[in-house]
Amino acid sequence: MAHLLGAEALHLEYPTRVVFDGVSIGVDEGDRIGIVGRNGDGKSSLMAMLAGRVTPDSGRVTVRGGVTVGVLDQADTLPDDITVAEAIVGDQAEHEWARDARTRDVVAGLAADLPWDAALGTLSGGQRRRVAIARLLTGDWDVLMLDEPTNHLDVEGIAWLAEHLKRRWSASSGALLVVTHDRWFLDEVCTRTWEVHDRLVEPFEGGYAAYVLQRVERDRQSAVIEARRQNLARKELAWLRRGAPARTSKPKFRIDAANELIADVPEIRDPVTLQSLAVSRLGKDVVDLLDVSVSYPAPGGGTRDVLRTVEWRIAPGERTGILGVNGAGKSTLLGLIADTVEPTAGRVKRGKTVKVATLTQRMDELDPHMNDPVRVVISGLRTSYTLGTGSKAQDLTPGQLLERMGFSSEQLSTPVKDLSGGQKRRLQLLLILLEQPNVLILDEPTNDLDTDMLAAIEDLLDSWAGTLLVVSHDRYFLERVTDQQYAILDGHLRHLPGGIDEYLRLRHAQQRAAAAGPATPASATPAPTSTLSGAERRVAEKELSALDRKIEKLQKALDEIDVKIADSAGSTAYDDVAELYRRRDAQAAEIASLEERWLELGEELG
Repeated sequence: MAHLLGAEALHLEYPTRVVFDGVSIGVDEGDRIGIVGRNGDGKSSLMAMLAGRVTPDSGRVTVRGGVTVGVLDQADTLPDDITVAEAIVGDQAEHEWARDARTRDVVAGLAADLPWDAALGTLSGGQRRRVAIARLLTGDWDVLMLDEPTNHLDVEGIAWLAEHLKRRWSASSGALLVVTHDRWFLDEVCTRTWEVHDRLVEPFEGGYAAYVLQRVERDRQSAVIEARRQNLARKELAWLRRGAPARTSKPKFRIDAANELIADVPEIRDPVTLQSLAVSRLGKDVVDLLDVSVSYPAPGGGTRDVLRTVEWRIAPGERTGILGVNGAGKSTLLGLIADTVEPTAGRVKRGKTVKVATLTQRMDELDPHMNDPVRVVISGLRTSYTLGTGSKAQDLTPGQLLERMGFSSEQLSTPVKDLSGGQKRRLQLLLILLEQPNVLILDEPTNDLDTDMLAAIEDLLDSWAGTLLVVSHDRYFLERVTDQQYAILDGHLRHLPGGIDEYLRLRHAQQRAAAAGPATPASATPAPTSTLSGAERRVAEKELSALDRKIEKLQKALDEIDVKIADSAGSTAYDDVAELYRRRDAQAAEIASLEERWLELGEELG
């Protein structure tokens, strides 16, 4: 494959430390590279040097003549006073940009619901992020460099971006470099991984799952890698192998080697022991939402229904992920559970021993401690924290728990205000855990955390005995720490037996229905009820299960056709290419038909 750009003997240092020393790497056509490493080790600096935005202290970066490089910054750099249209397509009229298939696809995927003439200053952070990505993706680039592209995107936006990047070039053209903590995204998009650590860049073949396997192998062979990091990686590998077969079935992931490495690794959680401990701490009653509705005043008068007739009996030890678009009512639902929101109708019943704690995005818990060193903050807390269950339980001091969460002894003397975003996030979680809650709500907990620290927090949560509720756009984290998922759709809470894939299918079906015609006003939509007899319900459930399997099979076939279409770019065999598109259209139509039937059955089953 042709070489696109490279770096030779890069050296970069700041006044307090050396970031890179003698790094030489290359990017070829067809490369899809994920860049991982701990926060502060230089991932963004590496990308900035390769993009020509940062000059190394020594060494050089070379770019093949004519190669174009597009960069997505981690920070929001767009001016507030331009419109969505100006940001994405410049001064082109609609009939001009609509002629380009790529631009149409990007606009439909990222900006279809945005006000085209609105100034960027009036948009939310997530909307501005979508505009920035759309602005970049409408361009024609040989190399794309994306720094934390999934920040502020929801699950749907991340899924769309992954699909676009997989289809953007043929398999042997273009190149992608991406810095992200989103491990699902890394595994979905990337075929190579660079780990940035200890002043160097270490390459691995494959996406995130393959990288974890190879890192475990490396750690086993090297006595200089600390035992804690090795054990966390092996535990994560066990989950990848056992809990996510679709990911680890890729040819690049060596199944036999993985099985050998995790032969002695127990299941990531002991559900029986955790459930027993949760019942002993909570009793059988946690929080019950009984026919609950919540309405807020609407801007133009009247009210807006956010949640409608929600019936949810939360069990002790339950570990649930909650999905929904921005504004769907996730925060309202969490507020009902935390007793910070009152229902408009229905009632909320709480167990007598329930103690709810919430890890918010605002880090309110740290406000009183900003000028205090970390050691002073933890000195006023309880002296021990019990981690693990049964014979594996151990008591840790707050200092030991901090060390487990990635703090060095030197950082204990650092004032809280001088900590990084990720360090503050970890300290916030520590303060909450030391309060010994038995119901823990995590609202976007993965912000500012690198992949290693996410694995450490997941390990901590594996032995936490209580009810866990998680809202997160990080698909990997959500699937890793929860056992089931619910979605808020049209104000109703809906269980998702098929997980996040099912949620995405439902959202696509909703969007197609909305595009087909005006929907019934939300306030006039009755709550779904089931009038099926027992026998009819069993038949419907069986058909629903069969549809799930068939849709999954057809989707895989559709993905294979998309790969063939991408590989045929520039081909002169027009008849063959036309046949591929015909097959794709037929396949997509069949999937759409099956999904509509799936939705009908879901409504019938209530």
